[in-house]
Amino acid sequence: MRLENKVALVTGGSRGIGRAIALGLAKEGANVAISFVKHPEAAEEVVSEISALGREGLAVRADSAVKAEVDNLVAEILDRFGRLDILVNNAGVTTFVPFLETSEEEYDRVVNTNMKGYFLVGQAAAREMVKQGGGKIVNIVSEAQQKALPGLTHYCASKGGAWMLSRGMALELAKHKVNVNIVAPGPTITDLNRARLQQPGEVEKRVARIPWGRMGNPEDMVGAVVYLCSDQAENVVGACIAVDGGTTIT
Repeated sequence: MRLENKVALVTGGSRGIGRAIALGLAKEGANVAISFVKHPEAAEEVVSEISALGREGLAVRADSAVKAEVDNLVAEILDRFGRLDILVNNAGVTTFVPFLETSEEEYDRVVNTNMKGYFLVGQAAAREMVKQGGGKIVNIVSEAQQKALPGLTHYCASKGGAWMLSRGMALELAKHKVNVNIVAPGPTITDLNRARLQQPGEVEKRVARIPWGRMGNPEDMVGAVVYLCSDQAENVVGACIAVDGGTTIT
């Protein structure tokens, strides 16, 4: 096991990509805390699945865009496990709204969660990692960090900001032996877009621009994240692994 006895935090870990990553880390030997805002039942199900894998799980309700809740989240992890070795910033939101119809409130909601949340949780976790002498941070971003998508201008802006935030974190934290890297999913079937994908022709339209010929699924992200959280990636700093079926090479 590559992550034996490590302690990991996955934000937004109750469903979708976050759930898959949390279970993937546990399978590699990590004890895993997840944060959630909604769906407490789903969060507890993930904790039960982590326990069934022989590892210890913890679910904490915390909005990653609210500093007081982030501070409490990290405090609860330290109280339970005594340390924090791995952070996977994953919590995110999105809506499909044309630029001219995007409200200030919706812009703030998306940017606060997708970018400010990564800053707040990343900073709180990194402070503990620096004290410990090192750690691993993986920020889940998106193909939207570099590719404009219709109806998603606010989302693309948040992911582009998170991408640059990650690079800055990587630069400043490297001297403290905290590796910061990025995993960028492409079109992926998750709870965030499942309803939209049920519209006639929507899946076919998305698949048509994917060289690999299929939509991604949450489990596709696990291998890249586990690698970046392991000792095998000790010399990987500020890298981005695109798990997108080739969408960003077209």
